[in-house]
Amino acid sequence: MKKLFLSLFVICMGFTISAQEYFPKNDGVKTSNSNYTVFTNATIHTSPTTEIKNGMLIIQKGKIKEVGTNLSIPKNSVVVDLQGKHIYASFIDPFTDFGIKKPKKNGNSFRRNPQYDASREGYYWNDHIRPETNPLHSFTYDKKKADEYIKEGFGTLNTHMPDGIIRGTGLLVALNNEGTEGERLLSDASAQFLSFSKSEKSNQAYPTSLMGAMALLRQVYLDADWYAKGNINNKDLSLEALHNNKGLPQIFEAGSRINGFRADKVGDQFNIQYILVGGGDEYARIDKVKATNAKYIIPLDFPEAYDVSDPYMANLVSLGDMRHWNQAPSNPSVLAKNGIQFSLTTHKLKKIADLNARIEKAIAHGLDKKTVLASLTTIPAQMLGKSDVLGTLKKGAYANFLITSNELFSKDNMIYENWVQGHKNIVNDMNTTDINGTYDVTLAGKTYDLSISGKPSKPKAEIKLGETKLGSKITYKDNWVSIIFTDADTTKTEYTRIVTSINNNAKYWTGKALLPNGAETTFTAKQKPPKEDKKEDPKKPEDKKEDPKVLPVTYPNIAYGTSTLPKSENVLFKNATVWTNESDGILTDTDVLIKNGKIAAIGKNLSAGNAKVIDATGKHLTTGIIDEHSHIAAAAINEAGHNSTAEVTIEDVVSPDDINIYRNLAGGVTSIQILHGSANPIGGRSAIIKLKWGESAENLIYNNSPKFIKFALGENVKQSNWGDAERIRFPQTRMGVEQVYIDYFTRAKNYEQLKNSGNPYRKDIEMETLLEILNGKRYISCHSYVQSEINMLMKVAEMFNFRINTFTHILEGYKVADKMAAHGVGGSTFSDWWAYKYEVNDAIPYNASIMHNQGVTVAINSDDAEMSRRLNQEAAKSVKYGGVSEEDAWKFVTLNPAKLLHIDDRVGSIKVGKDADLVLWTDHPLSVYSKAEKTLIEGAVYFDLEKDKAMRKTIAQERNQLSTMLLKAKNNGLKTQPPKKKEKQHFHCNTLESIH
Repeated sequence: MKKLFLSLFVICMGFTISAQEYFPKNDGVKTSNSNYTVFTNATIHTSPTTEIKNGMLIIQKGKIKEVGTNLSIPKNSVVVDLQGKHIYASFIDPFTDFGIKKPKKNGNSFRRNPQYDASREGYYWNDHIRPETNPLHSFTYDKKKADEYIKEGFGTLNTHMPDGIIRGTGLLVALNNEGTEGERLLSDASAQFLSFSKSEKSNQAYPTSLMGAMALLRQVYLDADWYAKGNINNKDLSLEALHNNKGLPQIFEAGSRINGFRADKVGDQFNIQYILVGGGDEYARIDKVKATNAKYIIPLDFPEAYDVSDPYMANLVSLGDMRHWNQAPSNPSVLAKNGIQFSLTTHKLKKIADLNARIEKAIAHGLDKKTVLASLTTIPAQMLGKSDVLGTLKKGAYANFLITSNELFSKDNMIYENWVQGHKNIVNDMNTTDINGTYDVTLAGKTYDLSISGKPSKPKAEIKLGETKLGSKITYKDNWVSIIFTDADTTKTEYTRIVTSINNNAKYWTGKALLPNGAETTFTAKQKPPKEDKKEDPKKPEDKKEDPKVLPVTYPNIAYGTSTLPKSENVLFKNATVWTNESDGILTDTDVLIKNGKIAAIGKNLSAGNAKVIDATGKHLTTGIIDEHSHIAAAAINEAGHNSTAEVTIEDVVSPDDINIYRNLAGGVTSIQILHGSANPIGGRSAIIKLKWGESAENLIYNNSPKFIKFALGENVKQSNWGDAERIRFPQTRMGVEQVYIDYFTRAKNYEQLKNSGNPYRKDIEMETLLEILNGKRYISCHSYVQSEINMLMKVAEMFNFRINTFTHILEGYKVADKMAAHGVGGSTFSDWWAYKYEVNDAIPYNASIMHNQGVTVAINSDDAEMSRRLNQEAAKSVKYGGVSEEDAWKFVTLNPAKLLHIDDRVGSIKVGKDADLVLWTDHPLSVYSKAEKTLIEGAVYFDLEKDKAMRKTIAQERNQLSTMLLKAKNNGLKTQPPKKKEKQHFHCNTLESIH
């Protein structure tokens, strides 16, 4: 017990552990081994780029003492001649959960039993922040699993507890099966680990979304800085641990390319450079990956081929998934060619033994072998700050090395031994004679063809009699061969023979065979000479193995993506019917000139100059449609963990690869506001974007974007339809909703007083956002239905001396339109939705026209991915219901939403100086027969009807090409997976996400 206690004490203090030689020896007579082991005549690869021919490696006590040529052999040395063999540094995996006992899921799931308070005292208020976690307390060395890694060439693993958003530190463990725990543990604080996933140990509700996880991380970093400055009297073990872990490598499990960008965004804000665990799809946006300046840890879980033999089932596979199957194996090569440092990991592999096949596939797809070696040795060692002792073969480093038959990653290479801290692990006996080859086997008057391949530990045999292939089984151990095979005439007859190699001679065997009748006889096996290479026939093409055909990447890398992003052009539209949305109204036979992304001139008979001329005779030219209330192009919509989540922002989770962006462009939509959902009274901040299909997320967001936030009233926020278990979170009534607003705005004013006092204060992202509202710097768009609540929120706003900007949905707006006009709030509504839940039973299709006639700025919105691409038709309904003029109805989806979003100085009308966000329609824009022929954003064509038709043909051809590749893969015996249709989730106001 004394030894165990002291050992654990030293480990927990964070020291690197070596054998405790100072302990008294009370367990018998033992001697320590101080012998040297000297390996001679090997090709020693001291690093991925340097090697020593006929080199010598000298090790003692688990460390390398010398490496070079013509070295003096010390006394007490064991000399091993490795003539013709190679030595490499053993591999390092920087991201595993080796030996960690994972937490079990809390018995009650989050959705059935929400928890709103932390379950731990003395730690951070959120259970999913666990930087204090030391995985040593959950670690048990797993010898069986270690053997799997050893066989694949690994000597060191970095392991951690894969639980929580901030997961705590890692352990760096040597796979020394013969050593003590103290010897194996190289570091108990090798790195700090993070993710966007919650802890399984807690049902604490917050965060429920990706954007909530990002906001929480930001607040944790702010709180840690505040705590470190001594501003908090209470003790917080989590924040102390986070501060203590600052100097460690920060490994963030992103799991996908775009989540890597999101993690890097948080890191950049706090001057933290994360090491990103990727998703294998980095190739699809390599310019952005490079811009992170991050090192990556890359999994090799290339997708299996889809079984598309059934034409109907084949249609279930998206073009994007087909492409990923084709392109994913090139991911490491693309990273390397772009100068991005990365380490490879076994993470996500179903079996550790799959590693070599995946590496072979990556090499076939262009990855250089030296880069592979670096990604398994020097780079992970550098990432973990252990380049002095791991990853290379140099004096003072751990004696972690591989002895191989040939160069690593060559087809016929074999790992013989994997030495870890000077302890030998035999993978394949290097003294076993290589019997691979083809033989003539003479037995009982018959001559058989025998072919042996594979590794000595797992040989494969194929036996033929003439052209007939016989069933067979081979074992090979300690230079003894045993083969059982069936007779050609009957499956019941079997021969058994046992052979020993004589004087390591694999070319000729002789031995005894046991016949089916029990009689013994002799046999001979004579190795055939290797087949000579056939001389090339000049008339025939050279028979070479085809390089894998990798299809080009588009932006986004799915159907309708583009290989080159559209650029702004100078364009002159001639003779169009122009809907200006200005005092000029609708102009016929009019020209519009675009220069440098702006509207340059409007009039008749304009000079084109160097502009491209488009004949718009008989067609209508309008400004692009603007959707004030959308939920497309986002990876999350609701952060439902608290009744106020003003700290979260949709800008964190914009998804540029959402096909609905393209579909909206086809419907003439050029700008949208992506709103937070309606899960809480005070929701999250919005993102206002232009639908620049193919651009990255940040390039979609408006420059100097106006600041908005989503509030909500009614059934959703009081959780009326969330189920009986949802009776914990305040508020549960409409009265309570009002108190939430009053309470939070009062707290924000108190926060402002403290902030302005000159005294130290804790920066609170949520309070900072609410202050922006109070000070007129952020605008509220509020989900609303019932007139009583609409009145209530206007009064609350007036109580705190600000105004609500927009009531969205507002289906009872017609009841309070006069009060809305007096308050100065706009209304963004549906055209004719009603009766889909109780609080909309009083909705009428005349709502928009009544509000409009009372002087309210009215917009028609979608709140739906399908409706959003038909907003021109939704606007037309106001002409029928209420007699709104065509021009005013058109403004409901163009100029008015631009006004509500405070972007009408840039878009919303055709006016000189505004952005050239325009749509050329084939017919009257309010007609159900009209199509968007061209959709431009800032003078660049992002949708073209004729180009769309051509792309449909190209997409069909590419699907056929990929289907042929998939069928070929199946026919070649590769594993396949059944096609699965992945339904794209269409987000609405009440959509909830889970990040468990």
